[in-house]
Amino acid sequence: MSSIVNYEDRTTCIIFGDGGGAVLLEPSEEGYGLNDFQMRTDGSGAAYLKMEAGGSRNPSSHETINKRQHFVFQEGAVVFKFAVTNMAEAAATVVERSNLKPEDIAWLVPHQANKRIVEATANRVGIGMDKVMLNIQHFGNTTNGTIPLCLWEYEHKLKKGDNLILAAFGGGFTWGAAHIKWAYNGSDYAE
Repeated sequence: MSSIVNYEDRTTCIIFGDGGGAVLLEPSEEGYGLNDFQMRTDGSGAAYLKMEAGGSRNPSSHETINKRQHFVFQEGAVVFKFAVTNMAEAAATVVERSNLKPEDIAWLVPHQANKRIVEATANRVGIGMDKVMLNIQHFGNTTNGTIPLCLWEYEHKLKKGDNLILAAFGGGFTWGAAHIKWAYNGSDYAE
């Protein structure tokens, strides 16, 4: 993110961090892995969380560079309100459809956008912060890297059969959640 953050814009530059991760999913006939998910998008949010140039709609040019259109922009209050409501609702929907009660959830693995958004999602799902993976204080908002980084950092605490609820929110607006049943004891593989 550091390459597209405007360091003169103090409302966004302090939020984002650099990082990345990946998660390997493989087939299972034992009921482990992805059990349910919900994905949503609402293009009306495009004006509130975006980068104005660099894509197919507005390709990079001398003009777009001179106009400083290659930086992430967000209108924080609008993004926050939409994220709190929708990320939390997506997580709750997946929990309900999976017939899970709060005590069945081992971990909530949320997108690390903002601690208040994370807390609102945990409250909506009905779990305490002791069951929430949180690392924003170390890495900032690494956008699409936040959930894989949480899984990596907390891997040693994960147990075979743990129910994980993943929840995320992003630009445009997009958001979603997933129920994953963890397939191995993380302490057997973590460093």
